[in-house]
Formats: sequence, C-alpha cells, structure tokens
Amino acid sequence: MEQSLKRRKVAALWRGPIVRTAVADSIKKLDPRSLAKNPVMFVVEVGSFVTTWFWVRGLRAGSPDAGFAGHITLWLWFTVLFANFAEAMAEGRGKAQAEALRRTKTETAAKRLDDMGRIESVGAAALRKGDVVLAEAGDIIPADGEIVEGIASVDESAVTGESAPVIRESGGDRSSVTGGTKVNSDWIKIRVTANPGEGFIDKMIALVEGARRQKTPNEIALNILLAGLTLVFLAVLMSLQAFAVYSGGAVPIVTLVALLVCLIPTTIGGLLSAIGIAGIDRLMQSNVLAMSGRAVEAAGDVDCLLLDKTGTITLGNRMAVEFVPAPGVAVEELALDAQLSSLSDETPEGRSIVVLAKSFVPKPTGIGERRMIFVPFTAQTRLSGVDLGPVSIRKGAVDAVLKLVDHMPPALTQAVERIAKSGGTPLAVARDGQARGVIHLKDVVKGGIRLRFEQLRAMGIRTVMITGDNALTAAAIAAESGVDDFLAQATPEKKLSLIRLEQAKGRLVAMVGDGTNDAPSLAQADVGVAMNTGTTAAKEAGNMVDLDSNPTKLIEIVEVGKQLLMTRGALTTFSVANDVSKYFAIIPAMFMGLFPEMAALNVMRLHSPHSAILASVIFNALIIVALIPLALRGVKYRAWGAHAVLRYNSLVYGVGGLVAPFVGIKLIDMGLVAVGLG
Repeated sequence: MEQSLKRRKVAALWRGPIVRTAVADSIKKLDPRSLAKNPVMFVVEVGSFVTTWFWVRGLRAGSPDAGFAGHITLWLWFTVLFANFAEAMAEGRGKAQAEALRRTKTETAAKRLDDMGRIESVGAAALRKGDVVLAEAGDIIPADGEIVEGIASVDESAVTGESAPVIRESGGDRSSVTGGTKVNSDWIKIRVTANPGEGFIDKMIALVEGARRQKTPNEIALNILLAGLTLVFLAVLMSLQAFAVYSGGAVPIVTLVALLVCLIPTTIGGLLSAIGIAGIDRLMQSNVLAMSGRAVEAAGDVDCLLLDKTGTITLGNRMAVEFVPAPGVAVEELALDAQLSSLSDETPEGRSIVVLAKSFVPKPTGIGERRMIFVPFTAQTRLSGVDLGPVSIRKGAVDAVLKLVDHMPPALTQAVERIAKSGGTPLAVARDGQARGVIHLKDVVKGGIRLRFEQLRAMGIRTVMITGDNALTAAAIAAESGVDDFLAQATPEKKLSLIRLEQAKGRLVAMVGDGTNDAPSLAQADVGVAMNTGTTAAKEAGNMVDLDSNPTKLIEIVEVGKQLLMTRGALTTFSVANDVSKYFAIIPAMFMGLFPEMAALNVMRLHSPHSAILASVIFNALIIVALIPLALRGVKYRAWGAHAVLRYNSLVYGVGGLVAPFVGIKLIDMGLVAVGLG
C-alpha cells in the first residue's frame, strides 16, 4: 500500500503538462536579470558565456582543445538549465493548482436583495461590499461573504477538495462562505465582504503561484552564505592561476571555469528556490493556504500552540445532552416545557434542545391556534420563553431563573454544580414561578483530538487552550481534550498578553482560531492559522488558512515546516560535502603536468585530465536533476531530537555527499573513455 502511494506521488510529480511547461520556463529563466537573484547560478551562467566564447574562438582557430571546450560549455549550460528546471517544476505545480482554482471562478448570476427585500438578478461581477444576496438550493454562491440569515448545507469541494458538505449558518463563527461554492439545500442570505478580484479564491490564485513568492529570511541568509562561498572560491582560483603561472604553466580558462563551477555550491544553489516553493505547495496539498514562506519556516520551529476552544477544540456549538427534572416533575413534562420555550430559539443551542425533547415528547402541533407569545432572549434578561395564555414558561441562565422562582430544590442545585464541574453549561427551566428542572448543555470535544495533542507533545510542542469559560468549565474541557494548559475567562487582551509573554521567553508561538475576537491574536502570533469556517476577520488576520477547518492540522503544518528546514539543511550538507570530493578529481588533473607527484591524489584513477574535468562537470549537472524529486517532496520528517536529526543528516547526506561523487565521477569517466571522449 505504501509503495503504491509512493508510486502515485512520483507519477503526480512528473505529470506531462507540468514537465512541458517547466522545460519552456527553464529556458525563459536564462535571462540574466532573472538569474541575478540567484548569485551561484548567475556565476555559472557567466562562466557558460565565457567558455562559449573560448569554444567559438577555438573552432575558428582550429584549436585541438575546441572539442573539450565545447563539451564543457554544453554541460555548463545544462547545469544552469537543470537548476532553472527545478525551480520551474516547483512553480509549475503551483500554477497547475492556480489554474484549477481559476476554473472554479465562473460568471455566476446573483440574486441581489434591495432595501425592500425584492430580488434583482445581476452578474457576480456587479456585486460590491455590503450587498446582500440570496442563495438557494442549487445556487453557486456568487461572492465571499457572511451569512446574515438562514442556514444551509454548502458544498465547498471547489475550494477544499472535500466532497462532504458542511453546514453554514448565521451567527457564531460558522457564518463565513466563499464565492464559487454551492448551496446544496435550504437557503441563506449573504452580506458580501469582498469586491470582484479581491475574494478568497483570487488571493489563493495569487499566493499559490510560486513566481510571486517572497524569499524568507533564512533563505536570504543562505543565499548570502552561498554568495560568500562563491567569492571565496573565486579568490582561490585566482591564487591557483597565479601559482600555476609562477610554476611555468598557466591553466586554461575553460578548465578554471569548470573548476569554479564544480567547487562552488551549485547543488544547493540550483535547488534552494525550489525547496521553498515546494514547501508552500506541500501545505496547499494538505489544504492549507500559506500567505508567506516565512510562516512555513516558522511553523518548523514552533514550540507553543494556542488554540481557541469554541469551534477549534470543540465542535463550536453547545448541545443539549440531558434533562434533569425537579423532584415531583416527570422528565416528559420538563422536556415539553423546554421544547415550548425553545421553539422560537434559532440558535444552535435552542435547536438542540428541541431535537433532544423529541425523544421524550412529540413536537406540538397547532402552534398558531394556541396563541403562543414567544419571549426572545436578550443579554439583559438572559432568558427566553413563551406565554400560553396565563401560563408562563422561561428558560435561561440559572441565576436569572432564580429571580423568578420561589426556591431552587437542593437536588437541582446539586445538578447545576455537577454539570458545571463536568465542563457543561446548565440552563434552568421554570413554569409559573416554579423550578421545573435543568438542561445540560455540553461542549462536544472533536473526535480524535486527544490523540493529536499527544502527537504534538511528542514533537515538543506545548498546547494551551484559550476560552472565555470560567476556570471550572475550562479545566474540565482541558482534561477531556488533553491539552497541556488553559487560559480561562480569556479576553482578546489576555490572549495578546499571553502570546507576547511566550514570545518574550524566546518561544515561537502558533495560534489557531476562527472567531473575530481571535483576529488580534492571530495577527500577533508567529504562525496564525485561521479556520476556513471562521469569520472573514480571522482569515485576514492569520498568515495561514486551513481549508479543512481542522485545528489539529497544525501537526501537518509543523511537519511541512520541519521538512522544509530539514530538506534545506540536508541538501546544503550534501552540496558542501560533494564539493570536497571533486577536489580529488580536478586538482590532480590540473597540476599533474606541472607536478607529477600530484598523481598520488588521483585516488579515483581517472583516465586523463580532460576526462576527469569533463566527468566532474557532468556529475555536477546530473546531481541537480537527481535531487529534484527530493527537493520537491522534502526529506521525510522524523520526530527525533535536534541532535539525532543532525547525526542522521551528517551520516546520510554528509557521508553520502562525500561518497557519491567518487562513484559517480568514476562511472562517468569510464563511460567517456568507452565512447572515445576520454
């Protein structure tokens, strides 16, 4: 099964259209203005121009070394093209994803509502921020927005790739919808939050196209290091030429250029950009949209994760799970009172009470004939209910209901304490001044989340749950979900203070959230992951958006970040190590004519100076091609400590980088001799 999966991944990596586009783009990237951004490959291109000039001059003069110069020139140009091809392959996968997203942007007819509620049919391009549109079953949602009324099942496969529909409703943190998705059932009214060209899919298209990627600080620092090494080797070459002239024999310029290209870190220089682009691309394959490469790198070093409880650790809506009747009251009587008082309650909690009550009593009929007067919930009263003639039924916060009843039976008081200690929310129900019972509302923890937190802990990441609940409720949810710590009664200011405190200790902080009140914290965190189900404000504040809205997706994000850093480190180690081996191929070849004693350094027993130099140049070009799949897929992440990873990389990529050129150059040398080029 695993081998089959690997074969499918390799096949997807080398898809025909992507390869064809990458080949064309690698030629376009030969423009020196483009290559100047990569100092190592720019030096190789300059060297290619130099050897081309000497080759053409040698051909005109009939020089016997013209053939050698031609072969060196050909492989130097291949080296530049292969490096460009690696970057173009990484960009090509992003462009393919962007093209797939563009196909989802069809011109959609929108049902815009005017101030009188009348429907006006307009094109999606005519919609502006603030417009309200109606989307019914079968309609394509014409623009990004927030649901202001209604509830519907929405097919988001055009954005997330997930075929299972999701529920979107007004109020709470599940009110955000994306243009291009489809309403499967029911209806919703949407307030448009983005003008044409500024929507979520438009941003995705711009961000997944690798050509627009900004280099990260680590990548810039490594580029500076590579440029410095290149300058050092230039100085070494000038010293070698001066030494050769002093000894009575100047080294040909073509040979010097070949030596320079082989000794500077061309392998990592050619693959560096591809590694960064591929990291963002791998996140996109996991349905995570990264707004910047900096965030991907930071994810690899995260050691503290802050998660909003509601909608992140829990399902987001409290659900009624239990009716606790007062002494002398049948559970069916309490269920009927709870049901009647919740019929007009359109909140998820209210609907869950009606659903739970159906298992005890049937839904009442003839509501209009009963002359029911519904009392809506207000923040001031913290109560809602219904009046049926002289009968008054109320449900709400326990302390608010206490003001309406003569006394609360001790059994109900104990039930309230039990529910609160378990992390639930108790609601009291009263009829005509008499306590009838308590409803247990429970935050439902998402399935499998405890195991995921254990995986994060194994990766050295501390998890902290943030909630507005009291400490008792927060402790119960924290214990059930398995987080390491929690912050109760959290305000946006407290969240910010906690993040800044952790950052002041030198920790990199990741924040996962979905609500508008999470936006400041998402913006402050080093890695801010917003849920796609969350509000527009949250998605705009974060530097990543999880299209699957799975809070434990951070495990995959961290793995991709660590893969990015490990891949860059591993290939840098390999590149520097294999440069050492090339000394034993080229240096003896250059100076054996002047100093026969240096033949002892020809440990590979290469056939001739020309074959040694040409074999080294060919190996230098081909190794870039061989490492493209590794650069794009990334080094496999292993949950080891830093010392273990360093030891493994040193053994595999350090020792491998030393050994591979000895084997590769020797085989190429033998091949050159076999075809008469030695």
